[in-house]
Amino acid sequence: MTSQSAASLRSRYVAQAASDLEENRQKQQELAERISVLKQEEALLAEILNVAERYEGFTDAPRLPEQSQNDPTVTKAKRAPAGNAARRAATKPTPAKAPQTGSKGKPQQPLLGDLLAELLGQYEEPRLAKELRDELLEKHPDRTPTPQVVRNTLESLVAKGRIQRHKQQRSVMYTLIKPGEADTD
Repeated sequence: MTSQSAASLRSRYVAQAASDLEENRQKQQELAERISVLKQEEALLAEILNVAERYEGFTDAPRLPEQSQNDPTVTKAKRAPAGNAARRAATKPTPAKAPQTGSKGKPQQPLLGDLLAELLGQYEEPRLAKELRDELLEKHPDRTPTPQVVRNTLESLVAKGRIQRHKQQRSVMYTLIKPGEADTD
């Protein structure tokens, strides 16, 4: 190997190392910023938890007002940047609304989980998520959830103990757990 090729090789290694070092520093900076955001979010969540715990301490306090999914304050809180502005937006009380109206005076729709549980209650045998979605679309044409939303909602109901999941080979089926019914799993 000649001295010229060794110098060329050495200069390429130096350039590559410098490039890798700069990339590493950029990643460290990005991670440091992400850690900062996560710490702010953690502080916000801790504050929300403290407020919720204080609210539970009132024995005669009425239930928290229900919030419609169409309520614009939900989307504002989701888009607010982390930090003081998000903390204020999340802890700011929302005015109570009439119980059966949404934010624009429209009647509030029943929750998807309640509709799916109602459909499941009509059957004794397990049902597929696809069958439930098809029946939902037929009975409630104004509701058009995707198949994934229906599956996620059903899994949420399973986690809450309202319905039971049955697996048969590659199929997953669901049944409603009747009140007072003992868990057999």
